[in-house]
Amino acid sequence: MDKVRLGVLVSGSGSNLQSIIDHIEQGLIEAEIRVVISSNPDAFALERAGRHGIPAETVIHADFADREAFDRKLVEILRSRSVDLVVLAGFMRVLSPYFLREFRMRVMNIHPALLPSFPGLHGQKKAFDYGVKFSGCTVHFADEGVDTGPIIIQAVVPVLDDDTEDTLAERILKEEHRIYPQAIQYFAQGRLTVSDRKVRVSGVSGASGVMHNPPLSI
Repeated sequence: MDKVRLGVLVSGSGSNLQSIIDHIEQGLIEAEIRVVISSNPDAFALERAGRHGIPAETVIHADFADREAFDRKLVEILRSRSVDLVVLAGFMRVLSPYFLREFRMRVMNIHPALLPSFPGLHGQKKAFDYGVKFSGCTVHFADEGVDTGPIIIQAVVPVLDDDTEDTLAERILKEEHRIYPQAIQYFAQGRLTVSDRKVRVSGVSGASGVMHNPPLSI
């Protein structure tokens, strides 16, 4: 089976990029990263790519007349690398409708909250400040809304009484590093289908059981 060809878009430290690289190198994802593209020339993610011999490019939005012109450059690079799946790993730019049409249902994103709750920036803080008992993270296909695309996989993280925003965010990030590689592997195996907003994963029956926080005493 051919490996799925990834293009990873980044803007920051690239911890999810590193997790994907590690899973590929361990043989856990049937994929190869064809290119890493950063919107930030100082992103540490670029150094991560370099350490593993992965081609990387920087595309700065200020060099382009508008958002679509910027996205056309991204698409040009991704097409030149024959990318099958675009992976957003801390990419701090909103993709244009043009980009999403070019890679329809082939753009994955990860969000640090249980969508559709707390979309947009600072999902962990919003959930923590709201006082939820469970938070978590979500991998979804990107669409033209803000964190509104079809959900592929989610991880639930309980909020503890002694949590701070930072400790909760740290535990959520650990789950991001687990579920994002899994979602990519599902795609690589051809196991994902989307119908009426719902993503089906073939060969998986889904989770069972109920979680309570705090636990029940009666």
